[in-house]
Amino acid sequence: MSTNPKTPAAPADNAPAANFLRNLIDADIASGKYANRKDSMGRPLPPIITRFPPEPNGYLHIGHAKSICLNFGMARDFGGRCNMRFDDTNPTKEEQEYVDTILDSVKWLGFDWKDDTGEHLYFASDYFDKLYEMAEYLITAGHAYVDSQSAEDMAKNRGNFGEPGKNSPFRDRAAAESLDLFRRMKAGDFKDGEHILRAKIDMASPNMNLRDPAIYRIRHAHHHRTGDKWCIYPMYDYAHPIEDAIEQVSHSFCTLEFMDHRPFYDWVLERLAEGGFFQRPLPEQTEFARLNLTYSVTSKRKLRELIEENIIDGWDDPRNSTIVGLRRRGYTPESIRLFCERAGVAKSDSWIDMGTLEGALRDDLDDKAARAIAVLRPLKLIIDNFPENLSDDCSAPVHPHHPERGQRSFPITRELWIEEEDFMETPSKGYFRLFPGNKVRLKYGYVVECTGCDKDDSGKVVAVHCNYFADSKSGTDGANNYKVKGTIHWVSAQHSLEAEVRLYDRLFTDPNPDAGGKDFKQVLNPTSKEVITAYLEHGMRAALPDDKFQFERHGYFVADRVDSTPGKPVFNRAVTLKDSWGK
Repeated sequence: MSTNPKTPAAPADNAPAANFLRNLIDADIASGKYANRKDSMGRPLPPIITRFPPEPNGYLHIGHAKSICLNFGMARDFGGRCNMRFDDTNPTKEEQEYVDTILDSVKWLGFDWKDDTGEHLYFASDYFDKLYEMAEYLITAGHAYVDSQSAEDMAKNRGNFGEPGKNSPFRDRAAAESLDLFRRMKAGDFKDGEHILRAKIDMASPNMNLRDPAIYRIRHAHHHRTGDKWCIYPMYDYAHPIEDAIEQVSHSFCTLEFMDHRPFYDWVLERLAEGGFFQRPLPEQTEFARLNLTYSVTSKRKLRELIEENIIDGWDDPRNSTIVGLRRRGYTPESIRLFCERAGVAKSDSWIDMGTLEGALRDDLDDKAARAIAVLRPLKLIIDNFPENLSDDCSAPVHPHHPERGQRSFPITRELWIEEEDFMETPSKGYFRLFPGNKVRLKYGYVVECTGCDKDDSGKVVAVHCNYFADSKSGTDGANNYKVKGTIHWVSAQHSLEAEVRLYDRLFTDPNPDAGGKDFKQVLNPTSKEVITAYLEHGMRAALPDDKFQFERHGYFVADRVDSTPGKPVFNRAVTLKDSWGK
């Protein structure tokens, strides 16, 4: 079965790195474990089916990106299919806004849930009737019961890791009585928490997840898709394996925190297969290590706290590790997929350094990003012997390694903006930029010799003066007659674009800001966002939202996708040219 052509192809230069999940799929395909299956219309199913199952209760983050790349990527590489499914079983925390942003993020990363049989977009709420029917079966088969204990008594009787639980006094309730109560729960006869449906497994199990886990709870809440039809909702651990089986998922990949939940996953499917609801082979859950990124937090609760206290500017704040934040920062889908590939797939948790993510972006943008000149800390440079009304065009490649992309031009005039750090009245050892009596080349322009500077009443340098050599222009024969050690950037004061530039950095100064019970707000980076007024070469007026550039010498920047307007782009620093953290 073919995959959707929008799905990114696997890297052509080398085969995907081997890992234990690939080895598992290879073995299952070789054994024919999931071969010869058909869908409800009698069409052959692909050799593997995976799924990406987020809960629509927040914005996706970089850890979700790894799961997206893994599930969609595995399906792509093995000629299978990945279902897009929302586990919307908790109506009090779920909203359509989250559904919309999740779908947008998955598509932006380059993946799709369509194949030649149609669109494979599903919701747990699509299966509420079936989930309820199966719960009734479990009751009648003696595998579930309605418990009427208070929440406090249930917690007390559950025991702990060193003490077995105690059976509920309602555990041996007759199936007919439990079924009647369950139907009345569905009809809305009871208040929230008055009753709960539990699986009947083993209250003495060393695995706490098998101590008669809850299956359904009463919750009088409006659901964003089903409205007020239901006042009981299935628990995630009950719904998840059933959703997988209904969709004929072969490989259900979960992060390590679900390892202890796997026995219940298998228990649910085995009991329902015994009841004739599903045919074997059943879906198989396998766990892998989640992605933990240094200098970041991904907890929705903590991110909401930062937003509500106006510490960050929203879910899409470019300092966030949310996908929408990374996108606004200037990250590309390719760079995130490259990062996830480099992070690999492991069986034990570990931390991936933020530098690996930043390095992936540099590697991706180095070949793609057009070059431009920007002066971020402006200081006026006056060329005293340059004619006042003269504007002389200089040129530079759009990209130094791609001559086919052409040249860009910008004027040099009598007054320019240069970087403050490119002038030093009393130079330190090894300083080769502007100081009185020294010559430098204005990149792509002329050689100039510094003659002095102007200061304000406080002694601060406000302008630098120089003279230029008319026969020294870059690209002309005379340029070779001048040997200088320093080259500096510049833009015309008259023709440059004045623009808002946001210098973003890591949000935290601690690589593990919320580890070990630390207060993550105590290690916020006070310089994680700096807003400045910069001067850019005049052609940058045409920059469109999401256009990306390398500001020569400074780093990679993107025209902000929210605040940029025609002719007035706002730029975000995506990443510096080099990693300076920890050095």
